[in-house]
Amino acid sequence: MVRSDGDAARVMRGAVAYRTGLAAEETTLRAYEARGSQIAARRWRGRSGEIDLIARQGDSIVFIEVKQARDFETAAHRLGERQTRRLFSAAAEYLAGQPDGLDTLSRFDVALVDGSGQLMIVENALAA
Repeated sequence: MVRSDGDAARVMRGAVAYRTGLAAEETTLRAYEARGSQIAARRWRGRSGEIDLIARQGDSIVFIEVKQARDFETAAHRLGERQTRRLFSAAAEYLAGQPDGLDTLSRFDVALVDGSGQLMIVENALAA
C-alpha cells in the first residue's frame, strides 16, 4: 500500500506528539521527585483507562494527569469531562489494590506543560 503525503505528514505529527508527551511526563516526574515524592507508577493502565503518573507523598497517593500544548490555557482545555470520569474510575481501580483501599488519602493533580517546556502544577485540580 502506497501512502500519500498526507498520510506521511499525519504519521510524523503523531510521532512528534508522542515524543513531546513523553518529554512533558519526564519534566513532571522530575518536578515531583524534586518535591520529595516517590513515583509509584508511570502510564499505569487499568480496565477504565490510563493514568499518566502516580506518586506517593507520605501516606497519600497523587494521581497526575499531564497535558501539553503551546500554552497553559490550551493544555488545560485538553482535559474534558469524559476523560476526567475515566481518570476517577482508573484511580478507584488502583486504590482498590492499596492496603486502605478507597479510604487511602489521595488527590488529583494536573500538570500543564507549555510549548517551551515550562511546567505548571495544579494541585488537587480535580474533585471526585
